[in-house]
Amino acid sequence: MSVRVTPYRRGGWEVDVRVILPDGRRRRDRRKVSVTSRSAARRWGNARERELLKPPVAPAPPRKEVPTLADFAGRFLNGYARANRQKPSGIAAKETILRLHLVPLLGRQTLDTITNEDVQRLKLRLGTKAPKTVNNVLATLRRLLSVAVEWGVIDGMPCTIRQVKVSCPVMSFHDFDAFEQLVAAAQAVDANTHLIVLLGGEAGLRCGEMMALEWPDVDLGKRQLRICRSEWHGQVTGTKGGRTRYVEMTRRLASALQEHRHLRGPRVLMDQGRSLSQKMVQNRVRRAARSAGLTQQGVHVLRHTFCSHLSMRGAPVAAIQALAGHASLATTQRYMHLSPAAMKGAIRLLDQPVSDLAREI
Repeated sequence: MSVRVTPYRRGGWEVDVRVILPDGRRRRDRRKVSVTSRSAARRWGNARERELLKPPVAPAPPRKEVPTLADFAGRFLNGYARANRQKPSGIAAKETILRLHLVPLLGRQTLDTITNEDVQRLKLRLGTKAPKTVNNVLATLRRLLSVAVEWGVIDGMPCTIRQVKVSCPVMSFHDFDAFEQLVAAAQAVDANTHLIVLLGGEAGLRCGEMMALEWPDVDLGKRQLRICRSEWHGQVTGTKGGRTRYVEMTRRLASALQEHRHLRGPRVLMDQGRSLSQKMVQNRVRRAARSAGLTQQGVHVLRHTFCSHLSMRGAPVAAIQALAGHASLATTQRYMHLSPAAMKGAIRLLDQPVSDLAREI
């Protein structure tokens, strides 16, 4: 490596820079420089020598083309929700959320440009919706963006998504007298309606689980039901939690199933040779509830009644969770305020003398 400075024949200075690169290649730069002194020409040559020794700058990688939320929505539904075999009801819910809420507001934005302020605008747009609905929309947006990160579509989460606060819901249920009135009214309608009310109120089955219940799942000898499938819009899937559970039948439910047993098909609930649809189940319960003079007429109220009655009779929380098939104990805890044993036991602690507490300590 050398820097040579010589007078130029027409005035000025000629600088000849020669370097050997680390890989053995030689580079040379010889030119006239417009400076007035040899020292200035030398400084220019030294600076040029340093430049020639620098490693070449790698070209910047091409900028990743990021799709808009509207363009990515289809990939998300097919490549994530359907590919992972999510339940049809869950896929339908995501499709609805994307179509009604996310695409109209954020559909034209690329995924990497969705900001915290955009999330807040989404919350404001959903201001008239129930908090649970808002959180479902936010959860879908968070999952879509996290899938985009996992697939390398974007480098990281572009925003922070915080859900809104949801107050603990009050579970509507039929008290003991109202439920007996409903059972009597349902029995007067027809055998299917009677069974629906008992399956929901005395076994805790969801509507889809009632519709998908088959005779091989009914063990009248052991008085036990096996709940292992559910139906949604004609599609049979696993239960909501994905686990099979076993529920012992009450004598009344076992007797009703024994009397109702038929050979018209594998399903327990059949009408004129076909399975009952969700609408048919709902209409039967609504009819029986109106006949009994009850304001609560939903099918799912029967399941709340099952859990509430167990709690009111002092069943352990773990037993209620197992019988109802709750994935989270927090869901079951919503019914435990009805337990008289828990309430009375807590108040009795105040009646205990302080001297007794001191001896226990």
